[in-house]
Amino acid sequence: MRCVFVQFRCQPGKTYEVADAIYEREVVSELYSTSGDFDLIAKVYVPDDEDVGHYLSQNLFDIPGIARTLTTMTFKAF
Repeated sequence: MRCVFVQFRCQPGKTYEVADAIYEREVVSELYSTSGDFDLIAKVYVPDDEDVGHYLSQNLFDIPGIARTLTTMTFKAF
């Protein structure tokens, strides 16, 4: 499994709806509300045999109310 972090900027007034929809899909390990440029951050484990972009697009990015996302890949350095 590959760990990625996905930040979500939501349309005004839609953050709670987006968060609920993300949880309903059962693909995130952790989900937090954040301050700053993005409203939510999720920790997602992508199966090794899946393409990260396709996996996220098919499982998360079609949720209504999402205005923008930022995906951060992680690498085992130690």
